[in-house]
Amino acid sequence: MTAVIFDLDNCLAPADEVGKELYAPAFDAIRAANRGSVPADMLDKAFTDIWSHAFDWVVQRYRFTPEMFDAGWKQFVRMEVEMPMKGYGDLHLLASIRGEKFLVTSGFRRLQESKIRALGIASIFREVHIDAIDEPGRVGKKGLFQDIVTRHGYGRDKVFIVGDNPESEIAAGRELGLRTVQTLRPGVMRSEDAGFHVSDLREFMELLA
Repeated sequence: MTAVIFDLDNCLAPADEVGKELYAPAFDAIRAANRGSVPADMLDKAFTDIWSHAFDWVVQRYRFTPEMFDAGWKQFVRMEVEMPMKGYGDLHLLASIRGEKFLVTSGFRRLQESKIRALGIASIFREVHIDAIDEPGRVGKKGLFQDIVTRHGYGRDKVFIVGDNPESEIAAGRELGLRTVQTLRPGVMRSEDAGFHVSDLREFMELLA
C-alpha cells in the first residue's frame, strides 16, 4: 500500500493566502521589541522567511532576542484564520490521489488547525497531525513520519513525503529513507536534496502512476 504524507503551507495552499494583515500584529510587536538588535534589512528577511518556515526556526536563524521571541509568540499563539481558503488551483485533485493520505504540518496549533478548517480538507486524510511548536513533548516532523510508518507498517519505499521545504519535511523524509517529492510552487527554490520534483498535484499523480 502506498502512503503519501503531505505538507500544508506552500504545498497544498500558499502560506500567504491567509492575508499578510493577519501576521501584521506579530511583525509589529517583534519590531517594537527589537531595539536595534537585528538590523532592519535582516528583520525584513526574517519576516519573509516566516511565510515558509516555522517561527522557532526563524528565531534561531536570525538570532531574535528573548524579548522579540516573546513579543511574536504572544501574537502567533492566538492567531487563527476566520475566512474560507481555496488553496492552490489543483487542490480539487487531492481526493483523487491514490494511496493512503496523511497531513503533517508545522506551526502554532491554533493557526494550523484553522487553516485546515478553512480549506475544508481534513476528511480527505486518514490522519492529520500538527507538529505544534507551542506544545510540550514535540517530536517534530521526523518523529511524526516515523510514527506513521511504524504504526501502519508501511515499507519505506512505499511512503512519499510531499512538500516544499528542503530543511523540514524533505530533510526528515531523507533521514528516514522515505521517498521525497518537492513541490515547486511559485516562489519555491528547487533543492537537489529531494528525490523527485513536481510543479503541481497533477504531476505528482503522474509520478505515482
